[in-house]
Amino acid sequence: MFKKVFCISLLCLGVLGFSQKRWTIQECVDYALKNNLQVLAQAYNKDVQSKNLEMAKREYLPAVSGTLTNNANFGQTLIGTTSIRNDSYYNGANIGASVLVYNNGRLEKTVRKTSFDVDASLLDIETIKNNISLQIAQQYLSVMLNREIKKISESAMENAQKLYDRAKITTEVGTTAQTVLAEATASFAREKQNVKAAQINVEKALFAMAQLLQLQDYKAFDVVDIPVPDELMPQTETVEEVLNIAYASQPVIKAAEIRIKAAETQTEVVKTNFYPTIRATAGLGSFYNNLLNKNTIGYEIDPLTGAVTGIEERNFTQQYSDNFGQQLSLSANIPVFNKGITKLQVEQTKINELLAKNNLEQQKFQLKQDIQQAQFNADSNYEIYISAMEAERSTKLALDFATKSYDAGRSTIYDVTTARNNYANAQGSVAQAKYNYLFSIKVLDFYAGRGISL
Repeated sequence: MFKKVFCISLLCLGVLGFSQKRWTIQECVDYALKNNLQVLAQAYNKDVQSKNLEMAKREYLPAVSGTLTNNANFGQTLIGTTSIRNDSYYNGANIGASVLVYNNGRLEKTVRKTSFDVDASLLDIETIKNNISLQIAQQYLSVMLNREIKKISESAMENAQKLYDRAKITTEVGTTAQTVLAEATASFAREKQNVKAAQINVEKALFAMAQLLQLQDYKAFDVVDIPVPDELMPQTETVEEVLNIAYASQPVIKAAEIRIKAAETQTEVVKTNFYPTIRATAGLGSFYNNLLNKNTIGYEIDPLTGAVTGIEERNFTQQYSDNFGQQLSLSANIPVFNKGITKLQVEQTKINELLAKNNLEQQKFQLKQDIQQAQFNADSNYEIYISAMEAERSTKLALDFATKSYDAGRSTIYDVTTARNNYANAQGSVAQAKYNYLFSIKVLDFYAGRGISL
């Protein structure tokens, strides 16, 4: 019986341990990059581009095809003014190969253009991964912030409980009025409500994180706490320094640059339509023909004797051997006039080049705005953080004075409660400013090519 209970206990502990697995930031990022639907969709798009590249390369190979023809005719055929019976069966087989000899480099240019498309698709995947990583880092820090606010609320609740316990004793012995106990009770209840609200906010942040990861079982999801320094240092890099690194490293910029090359190469591909296309073909074939209504296909007269002899149809093997033939050809398709469509197509691809260049400038402008915003957020959040730290020290000192004054009987419990609430609010402001500044720094680290780590 003891062994059975022991085994069940171990099983329950194992299940509990599994259900309470806590994810690190790296595990969250790795899981999202592997399973996110946006990443998967872009990966499929890259696979399509890769197949296009493979098909473009195979255009260098000759195209080989074979045909097998069977044909039967029944009925009368008119020869001159005479109608004769013509029942026949025809069987033919041919195999041919065709290879492109000259097209002014169209195949090579098409391969190059398609290769650019593949490279741009790969960079699109990296862009999506970076965006998702930033979202995960921000949400992870949101969880940490709400947990710290919960700790602040729990500390305030503990202090409120101490005041309540003390007020209950002093009221029971008659040294303080009933209103003191009522105020302490109300203060304790408010702090318990704040702790409950803080816990719900933690759960909301975890739920949002689980949704970002697209997890099905969000109720068992939890994350590991990360160490955050008590004091943060100011950010020293300039916008220009970060921007120069971002222009050279961000995949969204690289993808836009590659798409300019792809557009320019597409123009070169279209221009090849102005030039002749030369193809070489080779073929082998034979056939068999049978007159179904007779075996004699003609007559032969002996010049010496005048005797007439019928010519019998040859069998299948003999005809295929005798009718075997070969064919070689070299053909040139020379464009003369196609209503000016090729010229318009070239002009159209030139416009696409301008669009690609404009897109690069847009991406650079957007990146510059994002970095300037991140720099502004970092600077302003640090100033807010410093101010919040000063306010926290001041409210802590005020709380100490209020507590000592209350212990000496020179102030009311209302004064202590007010001072404690001010201190808790200041602590919350410090936590909020600290995590906002920390995320701003991580955004700048991301743009500066240092990756995303917490």
